[in-house]
Amino acid sequence: MKFVKVLLLLLVLAFVFSSCAVMNSMGGLVSAVGDITGNENISAVGNSVAAVAEASAPISPEQEYYIGRSVTASLLGSYKVYSNPELTNYVNMVCQVLALNSQRPQLYKGYYVAVLDTDQINAFASSGGHILVTRGLLQCATSEDALAAVLAHEIAHIQLQHGVKAIKGDRWTNAALTTASSSLTVLSDGEMKDVVNAFDESVSGVVTTMVNTGYSQSQEYDADETALEIMAAAGYNPHAMTEMLRELKVRQPRSSGGFASTHPSADKRLKQVEKKLKKYQEISVPETRLLRYDMMMARY
Repeated sequence: MKFVKVLLLLLVLAFVFSSCAVMNSMGGLVSAVGDITGNENISAVGNSVAAVAEASAPISPEQEYYIGRSVTASLLGSYKVYSNPELTNYVNMVCQVLALNSQRPQLYKGYYVAVLDTDQINAFASSGGHILVTRGLLQCATSEDALAAVLAHEIAHIQLQHGVKAIKGDRWTNAALTTASSSLTVLSDGEMKDVVNAFDESVSGVVTTMVNTGYSQSQEYDADETALEIMAAAGYNPHAMTEMLRELKVRQPRSSGGFASTHPSADKRLKQVEKKLKKYQEISVPETRLLRYDMMMARY
């Protein structure tokens, strides 16, 4: 009898690759049968199906925006926004040029950059178009093209939906935990403990990911590669990314936290970027752009 119950649970989980509508319908049906018959095992499996169905549902642009806004609000609890409208407008102007020339020029409420009043070298990009860049990181940029490299990297995180994937990963973990908990009446106490422990350690919040651990190394490399494409399409010199990374390479060992703890080393990123840059020609930077950057930084 126990084998049959475990098999039923496995069959239910196999429906992870089915449509959400089928998953929800099946979950409701299984729970209803359990309630009618008083069988806690069947009802528990129904709860598992519902949790998996919710986790597999796509996140809409609206949800993406509001989730990102909540994450950003949480981050702003630890940082103060730098009050310099002129600098903020300038950084957002560069961001808009990059975004308009990217593969995803429009979001639910667009892209917006805020400058954080801290010398720490860091930047954050949450889902929905929210970008936070520190004064410390801006000070590492020696040209507008180098600044564009920073912003293009953060735009790439948004367009590649790295924040959303962190959110969905957390939702899948919760679904797995629900499934594990629901199987308590099917498995023995010892087996159940092993299942719960296997999932419990993987639970982490999106803010923790962004601030303490950062995105995965492969995601950072993907963001750099996508940033090069965005920069080239927008008329910025993709080779300026190496300029930025060399500056970070000098400054990273002296910084505490920030990029040093949430990104691969500048040296590793530099090696990866140099490989990708082989297909990009150097772009001559217009004199007006050089002057514009120098004038802005002189006042800043």
